Amino acid sequence: MEHQLTIYNTLTRRKELFKPLHAPHVGMYVCGPTVYGDPHLGHARPAITFDILFRYLKHLGYKVRYVRNITDVGHLEHDADEGEDKIAKKARLEQLEPMEVAQYYANRYHEAMDALGVLRPGIEPQASGHIIEQIELVKEILKNGYAYESRGSVYFDVAKYNRDHHYGKLSGRNLDDVLNTTRELDGQDEKRNPADFALWKNAQPEHIMRWPSPWGNGFPGWHCECTAMGRKYLGSHFDIHGGGMDLIFPHHECEIAQSVASQGDDMVHYWMHNNMLTVNGQKMGKAYNNFITLEQLFTGTHPLLEQAYTPMTIRFFTLQAHYRSTVDFGNEALKAAERGLARLMDAVSGMEKITPAPASTVDVKALREKCYDAMNDDLNTPIVIAHLFDGAKMINNILAGNDTVTAADLEELKALFRLFCFDILGLKAENASNAAREEAFGRAVDMLLEERAKAKANKDWAASDKIRNGLTALGFEIKDGKEGTEWKLNK
Repeated sequence: MEHQLTIYNTLTRRKELFKPLHAPHVGMYVCGPTVYGDPHLGHARPAITFDILFRYLKHLGYKVRYVRNITDVGHLEHDADEGEDKIAKKARLEQLEPMEVAQYYANRYHEAMDALGVLRPGIEPQASGHIIEQIELVKEILKNGYAYESRGSVYFDVAKYNRDHHYGKLSGRNLDDVLNTTRELDGQDEKRNPADFALWKNAQPEHIMRWPSPWGNGFPGWHCECTAMGRKYLGSHFDIHGGGMDLIFPHHECEIAQSVASQGDDMVHYWMHNNMLTVNGQKMGKAYNNFITLEQLFTGTHPLLEQAYTPMTIRFFTLQAHYRSTVDFGNEALKAAERGLARLMDAVSGMEKITPAPASTVDVKALREKCYDAMNDDLNTPIVIAHLFDGAKMINNILAGNDTVTAADLEELKALFRLFCFDILGLKAENASNAAREEAFGRAVDMLLEERAKAKANKDWAASDKIRNGLTALGFEIKDGKEGTEWKLNK
């Protein structure tokens, strides 16, 4: 292929040229949400990150099978193995069926992701719909000697696995580190080792989400679902597994152990993880009173927010940082992103007002290659955005008469923005309300500007300035250029 993507592989801790196992097909699995509450800022980062990867791989010509799971069982309150199921608890408190809770919040998640411009995956399996596959996975691990049954539960034998393989190769931990950081919890007397994790949990009488198994009625451990569903839909070896870096340990570490213990080798070729986000410099969490849902962002109803921010502002802000760096949400940064996005959208609309010239004084092809170079360098979206701002400056200089562009180069410039701004970065204009206002006032403003043009022609500078100042006071921005006067209505 003409352009080749280099990505950072969390497993090897280095950038690698992406070589899919089954080119031109790519198998990609991303850990999706646990659907027991409204989607929040923490859901936005991985969704947008892997949406960019999905879009760009498709653009490069790959046929991508994109799987993103929904966790609707097995994610417990205290840790991966102990406590009440989060969805079951929500169902108990709200007097609903667990699947009612899961469906409601899955719908809320989809609505928020649609607003953010996140493309839906090709397959979106739910853990509760793949109990049989998870039971079969546990059987395989037991058969190979890396798990044991205890009081109706089945646990992964981490110490035995570590003797034969390397438990901790993704997170960089050794088993002693894991043992030293493992919390003592009720029920761990069932385990041979505190670091052992549940593959199948025996359901207590009060546990309302349960299925029959060879070990009794119970439910799968949280880590099983992705291994079982990834194998079902992408095969025993697939290209990319992604998620937030908070999943590296224990979730993804356990996934590697499960796949090796069941089939003899790792299922995944490339592991990719996005970094975390903070709010005004603090980790986001309910304990810090800075837990912000996406609906609160879109409506401006959280106490920390000075205004509402559109979904595209959130998306643009997120893409201004590399996916492996942290993102800090704050009002000033979000307002700056809002202004930056408006500048890009203004540049896009400004291209329609350009009159081609016989020769170009701008290099559009070089700009395109710079954007490709940035995308191929581990999806470096902030550099792509910087180049698009260079393109916006190019457009403004052409409109001001400082540069010229041929018809062919103008079409190339339009295509560049369509590709990188809309198709790959997934941005879109959100100024429908402004457009309606501009249309309503448009004729009146045009009439006033005609009067201003007559005043200028007659060298009646006082009248010209009066009209301009009056429009500015009403919120209109007036720009005089080589090809005439332009205006727009500011927010």
